[in-house]
Amino acid sequence: MVRNKDPKRQWQGAVSKARGRQFEEQIDTAFEYYRNQGSAIIEKTPEPMRPIKNLGAGKFIAFFERKAQPDYKGVIKGGQAVIFEAKFTSADRMEQSRVLQSQAEYLTHYQYLGARCFIVAGFASNGVYRLPWDVWRNMKERFGRKYITESDLQEYRVLTAQNGALLLLD
Repeated sequence: MVRNKDPKRQWQGAVSKARGRQFEEQIDTAFEYYRNQGSAIIEKTPEPMRPIKNLGAGKFIAFFERKAQPDYKGVIKGGQAVIFEAKFTSADRMEQSRVLQSQAEYLTHYQYLGARCFIVAGFASNGVYRLPWDVWRNMKERFGRKYITESDLQEYRVLTAQNGALLLLD
């Protein structure tokens, strides 16, 4: 039996993917801003994939070699490491389970070693929030549930520079 794909779901998926890319571009712009100021170098962590078959035209089949790591790592002027995971949602809430166990382990270990660790949460309203890792990790105790909404996060709202760059490290 051949199933027809639901056009509405396909459209929603495409919109969500595009919004996620926009969110990542905002983050990249923020770190270009910090790099240009000479105050930090933070880069996207490449996915640990191994290509196994070349399909041509820049396409390939691959598999993940290792567990997923947090999205961004770097260093702030003065030598402090920074590591964070970025999450975007078009929904009205963000589930704690969006951070994988392997990513949580990295964040916990880096924080133990003195790194600044956090989750950058983006919502469809264009609100962006920087939650310290301890707040995300202890979400149930802090908010009474294992998800957050924008109204929970106002104290963590990220401001923007005059040029519109997210001030993720301020």
